[in-house]
Amino acid sequence: MLDMLIRNGDVVDGTGAPRRKADVGIKDGKIVAINGSNGDGATEASQVIDATGKIVAPGFVDIHTHYDAQAFWDPTLSPSPLHGVTTVIGGNCGFTIAPLGLDPSTKNPADGEYLMRMLARVEGMPLEPLRDGVPWDWTTYGEFLDRMDGTLSINAGFMVGHSAIRRVVMGEESTQREATPEEMAELKRLLRDGIEAGGLGFSSSWARTHNDADGAMVPSRYASRDELVALAGVCRDFEGTSLELIPCVGPFEDWALNLMADMSAAAGRQLNWNVMLVNSANYDDCVEKLHAGDVAREKGGKVVALTVPVNLGVRLCFASGFGLDALPEWETHMFGSKAEKIAMLSDPDRRRHLDELAQQPSPLRGLADWQSKVIYDTVSPQNEQYRGRLVAEIAEEEGKSPWDALCDIVVADELQTSFGTPAARESDDDWKARVDVIRDSRAVIGASDAGAHLDFLASFNYSTYLLGRGVREAGALGLEEAIQLMTDEQAQLYGISKRGRLEEGWHADVIVFDEATVDSEEIRMNYDVPGGSGRLFAKAVGMDHVVCNGEEIVRNGEFTQARPGTVLRSGTHTYTPDIN
Repeated sequence: MLDMLIRNGDVVDGTGAPRRKADVGIKDGKIVAINGSNGDGATEASQVIDATGKIVAPGFVDIHTHYDAQAFWDPTLSPSPLHGVTTVIGGNCGFTIAPLGLDPSTKNPADGEYLMRMLARVEGMPLEPLRDGVPWDWTTYGEFLDRMDGTLSINAGFMVGHSAIRRVVMGEESTQREATPEEMAELKRLLRDGIEAGGLGFSSSWARTHNDADGAMVPSRYASRDELVALAGVCRDFEGTSLELIPCVGPFEDWALNLMADMSAAAGRQLNWNVMLVNSANYDDCVEKLHAGDVAREKGGKVVALTVPVNLGVRLCFASGFGLDALPEWETHMFGSKAEKIAMLSDPDRRRHLDELAQQPSPLRGLADWQSKVIYDTVSPQNEQYRGRLVAEIAEEEGKSPWDALCDIVVADELQTSFGTPAARESDDDWKARVDVIRDSRAVIGASDAGAHLDFLASFNYSTYLLGRGVREAGALGLEEAIQLMTDEQAQLYGISKRGRLEEGWHADVIVFDEATVDSEEIRMNYDVPGGSGRLFAKAVGMDHVVCNGEEIVRNGEFTQARPGTVLRSGTHTYTPDIN
């Protein structure tokens, strides 16, 4: 008897092949029959899912997330599985929460406080869940991975982060200087230990936007070029490893192209960089950046751009201050306590001074165009009337300046108001440009950043968004191709064994959805984060069933109690793809 039978669906297997009517039989976490083609003809099953009129496909693979911390306070890794994701990669940008140092006086793990404050700053994670929801009781990378075994709803693998190992080896001096030869040897040892324990490779960042809570650059930004290339080279000795890097923000200069190429060649592994947002207006710039793949190929490496297939609308919130802290001279103010920020925004003089700072000439001055902002979510009953309205309209109606109108709403909500600029709807030309890039072998769909920027950006829903808006509404690409570009392509890039396709003998990571309705619900604030903070959240429409390792984890858009996810470990659950 089968454990599960998904009957009478249109199977899209992830290879790009045309759909076909078939039954999918599952036993012991594996796909054992597609239409009974293994000859056993099994038709009895403990659970039968009727997929008549629905698409049956492999679960999506999201290769750029920051679920490292959330895994401990939300082992469902929501909302990604609601949108059909069954495998994620975390530990990106060099920002991992393992390993930790050992305090010589107390013999307790050290560096947790620094790493959590760094994550709060660079990845927009509230401090409360980082402090209260994460145990911080490991020192080695292996102990960190072991803590997640048997707890997750979906499969998750993690890179070893550069900033984390630098902090352990160099302490406070990790944000002051380059490493000495002795420290380099220790950095290599820690990275090697992490990969031997199952880390999927090495991640780092040189992005100028990545600064820690003390205002210094994050540790990886103090590394020399030689350090980055040498650490990348450690991966060459281990099966199934990869590289991830943010080299810079903005156009690539020759140093960035050559750095990524040299890191990939040193490792003999693919390197993916983050992030490319494509539309018709910036298409030529994006194509120019794809040249990084050509430079790498000439040097014997492989460099791939991560691109997220959604238009992003920035959402701002004074509670975290993320994004707002980039306005001129706002950083210190946004790192104040809740009480301090409420007092500042309540005082007319201090409020006026803050706006004067924001209106100084800067690349981000548009962020402070208060009149153009829309109020998305509010908390106070007196603010319910403002939901969905333009700040300019509210200000005119109440006889206030847009800034004063916004501040009054924010203070009444005790800073929890979510506001921002709506994302523009894609034109046909935007979709054409976007699809041209994601079809390019030098790019891959990814960069959801799920688990990070909780109240600032929401691209965790890219899979259902692409299926609903790009495939069904715009007709920019076919369903079979879209599924391949979100499943098999990522699994092959990272060498994730027997996932990303529906094939006999492969792991049963399967989704069942309605192609006529699949989409993302409207993004709203959800106040379910430990400590009461809000996060941007949306369920999916038309995603009926999500199965991971043969167990149903989502049924009719809601989580079940099953937690069958595998913690993916390099060499055990991954192989080394050919990068030539």
